[in-house]
Amino acid sequence: MTCLDELYLKMVDYYADDPARIQHFVKVHSFAALIGRQEGLDPQTQQTLEAAALVHDIGIKPAEAQYHSADGRYQEQLGPAPAREMVLSCGFAPAVADSVAWLVGHHHTYTAIDGPDYQILVEADFLVNLHEDGVPRSAARHALEHIFRTPTGTALCKTMFGL
Repeated sequence: MTCLDELYLKMVDYYADDPARIQHFVKVHSFAALIGRQEGLDPQTQQTLEAAALVHDIGIKPAEAQYHSADGRYQEQLGPAPAREMVLSCGFAPAVADSVAWLVGHHHTYTAIDGPDYQILVEADFLVNLHEDGVPRSAARHALEHIFRTPTGTALCKTMFGL
């Protein structure tokens, strides 16, 4: 079993009895993996991106327990430590775990996006959230104009939302 497969299964267990959250991270991972491959990420960055996509919302459970809210700022605050721990437990290198933790701690911050894995994670999460939240086409257009930067993510957003 690969480290990514082990992490995937651990996240399914983490969200046991919550199919909506499982479906969410599965979709974000799928889009992130596709965009990363299409954008030609090197293997280490691709692995970091995919691991981060699997655990990106791991902070929801502690946020709900502590603050009774799944607000993004609480996810960013409370997600990095359990993300790092889970990634390490699956055999990833400490440097990958550190990068994943950093991405989890910033995936709801849309200013100063400074790396391809960060950009792609945000785009993948937006593709899924725009659909799951049932936003109007104008909101998808706004996201397209202000969030999307990769050619693949941009094309996916345009195609999915008819923009």
